[in-house]
Amino acid sequence: MGLFGKLFEKKSCDICGGDIGLLGNRKLEDGNLCKNCAAKLSPWFSERRSSTVAQIQEQLDYREKNKEAVASFNTTRTLGNYTKVLLDEDNRKFLVTSASNLREANPDVLDYSQVTGCKLDIDESRSELKREDAEGKEVSYNPPRYEYEYDFYIVINVNHPYFDTIRFKINRSSIEVTPPVNRPGANVTTNIAGFARNSSVEFREAEQTGKEIVSALTGARQQVRDEAAAANAPKIAVTCPFCSANTIPDAMGRCEYCGGSVNG
Repeated sequence: MGLFGKLFEKKSCDICGGDIGLLGNRKLEDGNLCKNCAAKLSPWFSERRSSTVAQIQEQLDYREKNKEAVASFNTTRTLGNYTKVLLDEDNRKFLVTSASNLREANPDVLDYSQVTGCKLDIDESRSELKREDAEGKEVSYNPPRYEYEYDFYIVINVNHPYFDTIRFKINRSSIEVTPPVNRPGANVTTNIAGFARNSSVEFREAEQTGKEIVSALTGARQQVRDEAAAANAPKIAVTCPFCSANTIPDAMGRCEYCGGSVNG
């Protein structure tokens, strides 16, 4: 079969068995995946081409079970305006999504303990502003003038079998900042972020949102680690103020003999 024939050769999805249209194939390491099955994978998953049919099936099984986690997820705190971080503080879980219908979107539900890091990235780009000279040609100002654009991203590193990074943009569209011509040092790159912070409400709001998300997730991760460390710490015997027994308090800080609180 020639190249033209292979291009139009009918293919079937190795997951669901359905026919794959001309532009609907998603290649796997050892097979083919239809676009409908591909849409069910985690949005943070990026290793599809190097994955086997068996590995994709395993992930789809996990994604099906994740629907139960989404159904039982109880949002107690929401961070962000577009793509949002939702926290279930009672069950120490979180998810990241821009969807309004969680059950339909099926976002991955993660435990606080799976967070390994979280940071705010601010991307800056600039484009030069030009003027028309007497001949109608575009020429640079002297000194050159620039317009700056900022985008704010949250990067969450996680311990997960199908992805290790969740990266999303906080602001919906780029935040434009144009320094005034008469500001000393206006075109000095090292000064521009400070100017943007002082002059742009959108810049400050996006930065504040990013800091809140970083603080919430790093704080939750640290709380889990501190509690794990405390649980593994050696138990020390104390004297119960109620029955005077030499006791090792239980997980609730109660005397093992009379049940009284020994934590003061």
